Amino acid sequence: MSTAPLTLQRRLLLYLLISAPVVWSLALGFSMVKARHEVNELFDTEMIRLARQIQVISPSLAKDPAGANGQPTPSENSAAAQGEADLNDLAVAVWNQQGEVLLVDREGVQLPWHRDATGFRDVRVGQEIWRIYYLQAPDLQGLVAAGQRMDERDELVWGLVGSQMVPWLLVLPVLLVAMTWAVRRALEPMKAVTQSLHDRSADDLERLPLDRAPQELLPLLEAMNSLFERIETTLERERRFTADAAHELRTPMAVLAAQWAVFRGARDEAERQHAADKLTQGLERASRLMEQLLSLSRLEATSGLANAQPLRWPELVEQCLSDALPLAERRSIELACDWGDPPTQGPDWQGDSILMALLLRNLVDNAVRYATPGSTVTLRLGTQALAVSNQPVQPPSTADLARWGTRFHRPDGQQESGSGLGVSIARRIALLHGLTLDYRLGAHHQVVAELSGPSAGQA
Repeated sequence: MSTAPLTLQRRLLLYLLISAPVVWSLALGFSMVKARHEVNELFDTEMIRLARQIQVISPSLAKDPAGANGQPTPSENSAAAQGEADLNDLAVAVWNQQGEVLLVDREGVQLPWHRDATGFRDVRVGQEIWRIYYLQAPDLQGLVAAGQRMDERDELVWGLVGSQMVPWLLVLPVLLVAMTWAVRRALEPMKAVTQSLHDRSADDLERLPLDRAPQELLPLLEAMNSLFERIETTLERERRFTADAAHELRTPMAVLAAQWAVFRGARDEAERQHAADKLTQGLERASRLMEQLLSLSRLEATSGLANAQPLRWPELVEQCLSDALPLAERRSIELACDWGDPPTQGPDWQGDSILMALLLRNLVDNAVRYATPGSTVTLRLGTQALAVSNQPVQPPSTADLARWGTRFHRPDGQQESGSGLGVSIARRIALLHGLTLDYRLGAHHQVVAELSGPSAGQA
């Protein structure tokens, strides 16, 4: 059984609840190390000072060893005399060179004697660890020792750290509530965006405002705005396709209906055959129009080439001229291919062979369809460009040439069937390949469609 994923708010709270104790524990450990260092430094200094003070008075001990028993007076044991001090944690002792005790307090009798000892040592005395400072006394030819139980220092360290830990534990519930409020407050902009998207209608593609958005949400909002823009472009393309199809198919469908009525009402075989020919031409025109509309719609929905490979021009040219040959023979048009001088293998471009074949077929088909009967349509290939030229029945004007490529535009006076989409399809394929398709007037009123673009590796 799958469990629902954690919300972003719960995830943040979980991370904070885990991170806060971890960070606090690290801070507590650091505080303990620092406090222990300071306490050791304080007490070690006092022990050194105490040992030196005893060293100053130690010469008199050699002359008057009566104080060697070191037994405190009753007044020294009273609580009033000690105040808040715990003398059981401190000890002092003085020995001569032979290890005989010259001075010792009640706890000092536990301290071990070492002839050559000097400096600090941590020594186990009974069941406890003592920190002892040994100081050689040159005048006495002996040894002075001042010691302290480590438990006293640990108690002080824990007291200092505990004074920080207890308030933090008491404030922890308040801190958790504050973090919960802060996380919810920080996520308010995201909730606002979510609510705004939830309240939108399906066709509302208005861009999300970016001026008041947090910096962390900007990439997400920009990506969503880009998505809205692409969706709007797609919807607009679909609406345009629907409008174009509805507009352009209205006339062919009406003509087909009329021709079908004529065919059904024909009185003799000749009239019936004439109506059948007209009906066939109308069906071919409608079929060609739908094919061109679908091709253009697919091309406009394509944003780039999936498989760009070096183009094989001999194969593309052969296929293109073969497809245009039936129409050329019907109109008595001669097809020619010029590979340049010296001969080349065509432009060194990369692209999609299927789309490039469609582009060439549209260029050659248009040139054959509107050329003067008996003339020649020539396909010329160079190293960086190719061109298709013909001798049109009615040479277009410069203004008319500028309109070529506009959807459904056909020059006036054309007798051949067409949809006015061939140049639009060719221009779209050229754009996908990074190429440029231009129409211009050449010598002897020829119309030249020139395709040019980058060299190999840049397409």
